[in-house]
Amino acid sequence: MEYEAVIGLETHVQLKTKSKMWCGCANEFGASPNTNVCPVCLGLPGVLPVANEEALRLTTLTGLLLNCTIPRRAKFDRKNYFYPDMPKNYQLTQYDQPSTSTGWVDFEHQGGISRVRITRAHLEEDVGKNSHFDRNSGVDFNRAGVPLMEIVSEPDIDGPDMACAYLNALKDILVYGGVSDCDMEKGMVRCDVNVSVRPKGTRGLGAKIEIKNMNSFSGVRKALEYEIPRQIAVVQAGGKLIQSTRRWEDTTGITEEMRTKEDAHDYRYFAEPDLMPFEPTEAWLAEVSRCVVEIPLARKQRFMRDYQLPAPDAQAFVWDRPLGDYYEAAVASAKNPKALANWVINNLRAKLTESGSALDQLKFPPAALVELVDLVDSGKISGRIAQDVFAEMFSTGSNPGRIVEIKGLAQVSDSGAIETFCDQAIAANPGPVADFLAGKEAALNFLKGQVMKLSKGKANPALVGEVLTRKIKG
Repeated sequence: MEYEAVIGLETHVQLKTKSKMWCGCANEFGASPNTNVCPVCLGLPGVLPVANEEALRLTTLTGLLLNCTIPRRAKFDRKNYFYPDMPKNYQLTQYDQPSTSTGWVDFEHQGGISRVRITRAHLEEDVGKNSHFDRNSGVDFNRAGVPLMEIVSEPDIDGPDMACAYLNALKDILVYGGVSDCDMEKGMVRCDVNVSVRPKGTRGLGAKIEIKNMNSFSGVRKALEYEIPRQIAVVQAGGKLIQSTRRWEDTTGITEEMRTKEDAHDYRYFAEPDLMPFEPTEAWLAEVSRCVVEIPLARKQRFMRDYQLPAPDAQAFVWDRPLGDYYEAAVASAKNPKALANWVINNLRAKLTESGSALDQLKFPPAALVELVDLVDSGKISGRIAQDVFAEMFSTGSNPGRIVEIKGLAQVSDSGAIETFCDQAIAANPGPVADFLAGKEAALNFLKGQVMKLSKGKANPALVGEVLTRKIKG
């Protein structure tokens, strides 16, 4: 019997706020251990939490970006458990009334568009960080109380490739929306994997196994590549899988059982008595709605549709958002959007990298690059001359048409002048001429190059090819 995997993901994202969720302590990475702490985030007796409005706003914004419903009432709950990295011995989270629910994420996968439904995106607080040494352990509470958003998917994912495609799409949306920097090296995105297996073609769900300790997308892939065959092997051998929690060990490449899985009642959830329910007003929701941005997939599809760009070009403008914004500022007046895209991606981006400059430091406006493309398309200058003009534009900010005029760079399309250059090239290179007559097409390119040298790059390349062919074969 064949089996298939059913996967849901719980993605934990640190929000881009200046302070923690319930207090004024700094939300920053890299501070000395236990320096960004206070009585509130340490859970000392008598303290009262105050909700971070920016965290509430970013969670609502995430819901809008993920096509979620935004309830008019959300509340916080205490999730009770006793781990050394949780100073209060409970975590403030959202249980039965989260900030967002029932959305979806569309993303590219296997040559098409896949969709994963979102169960909820709720707001909670992060915990501290345990460090284990040779003979003792330590806890750093700097991270305790940092705003953490948990995005829970439905079990719509069928394998490691789809899981990684979904996670990357989700990460890109959150970065585009300014919700989180999603810096994996700083632990800003972590993931728990829920996976089960079932006979292929059936609709039921098997025993859910949760895998913890996922701090990279590659870790998610490797854990699934191990865990799915492990579960299938168990059931094919007549064994029974039970709901449990396992730990991914990256060094050994295996999952290990930590404990049988707790259910909700094991956490003894109850409503947080020190915080009022959050009931956003229509005006507040409207203000958050104005911050919704175009998500990466929609941007790519629009660039392909509106500007007729191939997928790689459109994707380049998605990955480099400022470069895409620059292109859009220029393309409104462009006659040839594809040629303009080539110049922005291949020439402008390379020059910026080479010089260490940023787009806002450019000395020429976007319209100048459009003018340069038009000069090439109209045949006034050649592509090679355009490279020299562009270098001058980048260095001085001068107008491309003015550069061509002052330096006398206009392309030579006069047939008489080009015939003279061709005669000189033919006379000086009898070998390549004979090769071309013998059927070696590459020899013609060599002769074209000689003509371009004689004309100092100004000859019209298309006309040169025509004249050379006619003179040699005629």
